[in-house]
Amino acid sequence: MSVSRKKRRVVVTDYTFPDVAAERAAAEQLGAEFIACQCKNPQEVVRAVKGADVALVQFASLTAQAIAGMAEGASIIRYGIGYDNIDLASAFDRGFAVGYMPDYCTEEVADHTASLVLAALRKLSQLDASVRAGDWNAVAVAKPIKPSGETTIGFLGMGRIGSLVLARLLPFGFRFLVSDPQVNAERAAEMGVTSVDREALFRQTDVLSLHAPATAETTHAINAQTLRTMKPNAIIVNTARGQLIDEAALAEALASGVIGGAALDVFETEPLPPQSALRAVPNLILTPHAAWYSDTSIVRLQELAAIDIERLLSGLAPRRPVPGSRIRA
Repeated sequence: MSVSRKKRRVVVTDYTFPDVAAERAAAEQLGAEFIACQCKNPQEVVRAVKGADVALVQFASLTAQAIAGMAEGASIIRYGIGYDNIDLASAFDRGFAVGYMPDYCTEEVADHTASLVLAALRKLSQLDASVRAGDWNAVAVAKPIKPSGETTIGFLGMGRIGSLVLARLLPFGFRFLVSDPQVNAERAAEMGVTSVDREALFRQTDVLSLHAPATAETTHAINAQTLRTMKPNAIIVNTARGQLIDEAALAEALASGVIGGAALDVFETEPLPPQSALRAVPNLILTPHAAWYSDTSIVRLQELAAIDIERLLSGLAPRRPVPGSRIRA
């Protein structure tokens, strides 16, 4: 007597795309059940992924409790570059493969970051607001502005995206500094930048662009103490991880003039809460975690997700395993 095999389940916990047709087709082609959810809280995620063989997560939190309810030998895919919303320790303890997509929107994020750097340096939001208010006094609104040749751009981290931002900004003639344990002085010189320690980076930069992962060493790297070491007209740009910045400290620094400005696309809590102090401070550009977006990047992201579904259901490793993830043969 033959024993029927349980049908495998692929679950999407949440998504912001028009549809998940590519993912559904990949799962159903290999005989798996496909379920698309729009989970709003961790409890809904726990219920959605119970018994799942593959879970795809965009912004929802995949907690230890949720992971404990998944099938034996399950896999997790993060729709995106980071994976802070996945309890990796729990996933790894259960031997799960965890994949992510660090290469689906690198050009878009680099474009957005470079745009924020230039917009903040040239005080575009302040100038726009002044004209709308009936003013016509460029110098009074924009002062001080240095020419590019006298401006120092600093990078906290210089990975794939940081390198692309550097390439976009090099033609402007800025001076560049980098603090990254993976970039030594020789490598920095090849890139056209100068390697410095983190303290020197904070002291010397006119614009600090953040490109580090959120780790124990980098979480709240931008805090009340480090902000006080920066130039009074310094600008911070963050398209990396919201956890890199102590937002209350940044809001206070902007309100009191400790630093000159900031441009943020990522936040500790998203969407940005209505009561966030960041909404009321001056000299701050806010974008709604939009750096990843282009019409093409959405298609690319979902195509890569479909590829990973096919790979995982076929017993292969995800295309891009998260470091520390179990690698299948």
